[in-house]
Amino acid sequence: MPLNDRNKLNRIEELKTKLFSKNYQTKIEYRDSFLHPSKANVPDSWGDAKKPESDGLNYQEKFFMKTSRFKKFFIFSVAFFVLTIGYASYVFFFAGNTVSNNNIDISILGNTFVAGGDDLSLVIGITNRNNSPLDLVDLVVEYPKGGDASLAANTEHFRESLGSIPAGAVRNENVKLVLFGEQGSVRPIKVSIEYRVAGSNAIFVKEKPYQVTISSTPVNLSVDAPVTISPNQNITLNVKSTLNATKSIPNVLLKVDYPPGFEFTSAVPPPSTGNNVWSMGDLAPGVDRNISITGKMLNVIEGEEKDFRVSSGSQSGTDQSAIGVVLNTLTHAVMVKKPFIEANLSINGVSQGEYAVDSKTPIQGTINWSNNLDTKVDDLKIQATISGNAYNKNTVTAEQGNYDSLTNTIVWDKFSQSQFSEINPGDFGSVNFSISPIALFSTTDGIISNPSVNIDVAITGNQLVSGYQPQELNNSDSKVVKIISDVGLTAKALYYSGPFTNTGLIPPKVEKETTYTIVWSLSNTSNSISKAEMRAVLPTWVRFMGPISPINEDVVYNSASREVVWNVSRIPKGAGITGAERTVSFQIGYTPLISQANTVPIIINDAVLTGHDDFANVDVRVSKPPLRTDLKDDSAFPASGGVVAQ
Repeated sequence: MPLNDRNKLNRIEELKTKLFSKNYQTKIEYRDSFLHPSKANVPDSWGDAKKPESDGLNYQEKFFMKTSRFKKFFIFSVAFFVLTIGYASYVFFFAGNTVSNNNIDISILGNTFVAGGDDLSLVIGITNRNNSPLDLVDLVVEYPKGGDASLAANTEHFRESLGSIPAGAVRNENVKLVLFGEQGSVRPIKVSIEYRVAGSNAIFVKEKPYQVTISSTPVNLSVDAPVTISPNQNITLNVKSTLNATKSIPNVLLKVDYPPGFEFTSAVPPPSTGNNVWSMGDLAPGVDRNISITGKMLNVIEGEEKDFRVSSGSQSGTDQSAIGVVLNTLTHAVMVKKPFIEANLSINGVSQGEYAVDSKTPIQGTINWSNNLDTKVDDLKIQATISGNAYNKNTVTAEQGNYDSLTNTIVWDKFSQSQFSEINPGDFGSVNFSISPIALFSTTDGIISNPSVNIDVAITGNQLVSGYQPQELNNSDSKVVKIISDVGLTAKALYYSGPFTNTGLIPPKVEKETTYTIVWSLSNTSNSISKAEMRAVLPTWVRFMGPISPINEDVVYNSASREVVWNVSRIPKGAGITGAERTVSFQIGYTPLISQANTVPIIINDAVLTGHDDFANVDVRVSKPPLRTDLKDDSAFPASGGVVAQ
């Protein structure tokens, strides 16, 4: 066989071998310009050969899988474009019909200064720059009602319905107000509109603030008083009010708020309510009203500033003692300073404005004086004037002083105290006196009501300054000594008398019960006693039996504490003297112990009365010793009837 034929045969055989070989792989190319790197599974035999496995995707599906990211981006872009067009259309066709507060303007035209009590005219303009109307519009104006008010309290409201304000329209409204306040004070005004819009039940609000300064007040107030004062020194305030308006103001009140430490003494004219409210009546233009108030600064410290606040205004419709609308207020400040020369009065060692003693306690007065200047003081003089309805003139004594019973005055000067001729800087000392109260009841004078002793001290001297006339210096102090009412208490144990029938043996016998009647009685002289209560404890060998006389008296027994309590409440002045005494009776049972044989045991312990003296403003306490089986207040009781028998 020729060589060429033999070579062709070898190549054919080689091709067959490759075609039928399991390891032979072919590279398939598709002529669609797309490369498919996946390899096809070609069977290596015909007939029952297995078909290549498929991934379930055809050519188109594989194509779109590869292009899904582009498709999503494309869909998103189209949707965004559609939404943008929709929003622009909504804004163009519909958004112009919405209402915004920013498109509503409120303008206020009027004076920024006005006299208090005069009419203030304001022109309020409302501009609707929206494309929709404002419906059910209300104009609201809020402003302080009185001179000391703010928008937070006591506010006056003005409301007017304006109906509908069309789109693009302007509405002007005229409003008149009346403002009050101190001269120069700024009064806030709040202007607002409340409105609704079509298709909504909500109420919308637009606000605009405005301020007006009070140029003058309808009521002028002035206070003529010292700007400095010494501790415990009297002070007088002269208050004047004048109507500054052209129209009368009816039912005007004037009120003075006192600082802490001020003690009211008197006023001309007297207050109409309490000690700080005056009814001025109808105040006419140009008419003055004057009030003079006198008092004293007590328990104050040097360097303190005390403020007196004066208010004037129309009377409240609900409370005749209160100011409804404040027209003007004024504050007067007083500085507390140490006096040049000083005199401080103390009673029984206590230095306070009021002091209380009982009618049996002498009043010991001490006046401490001092020169607080850095220069000498000549001719020092101290004078104490005594007044009141409860002191005995015959008992007034003064150490190194002269008492004049005609003027009820004690004087210490250079004639009785040689050192008073010249007092050096920083010198100090004291003078003393004594007074005894009188009896609060006598058959000739009867009962003394509200008994008190007033002591007014004045100190004077001359300050010598080179080249000038001597300057007179003065200072004062005073005290009120109130006398505590004499409350009488009696406690009796009875057997043969009293409202109850008693049983048992007299003298009492061991282990046998004997009953007794206890009687408590109260009397009172000058001052009413309130919150009165009487107590006593029963011993363990005594029992409370219960009958009370009179039955309307409030007597209770506490079995836990073994205490009998009489709730007296009030003891009027004159009880048991000019009027009926307060009395109560109750019954007890006593069973003697063996150990008490041949003794006189206690059947009720100390009786103690407590209460409050309403005039002297102090608590009172009166007690009586225990009662025993020897009934000294029972006239029919035998002499030996109190000793316990065996």
